[in-house]
Amino acid sequence: MAKSWFIGWAEAQRAEARARYRELIAAAYLEAEEETRGAMLNARGVRGGIDTVSLFSGPEARAYAYASPELIEHWARRPRVTFAEYCAQTIQYGMVES
Repeated sequence: MAKSWFIGWAEAQRAEARARYRELIAAAYLEAEEETRGAMLNARGVRGGIDTVSLFSGPEARAYAYASPELIEHWARRPRVTFAEYCAQTIQYGMVES
């Protein structure tokens, strides 16, 4: 059975939102890297070989468990945004293209 036009449209919208979210995460990462001078993992994160990029889009509890004090301070000023929050913001502020 073929997909309805609506399902195709919704999937395309979600893919576009994901692409824009990846751009947001990349910019947030670069800003945090500069502000923290690269000190984004705590000792536990370093020992665990945690990928610092994953802290910007993964679960909040995990992000804070491995984040350095410098990164936590950065997030206090520039909060990390989950994909769900990003989608809600784009809908609330009318940034979704139709």
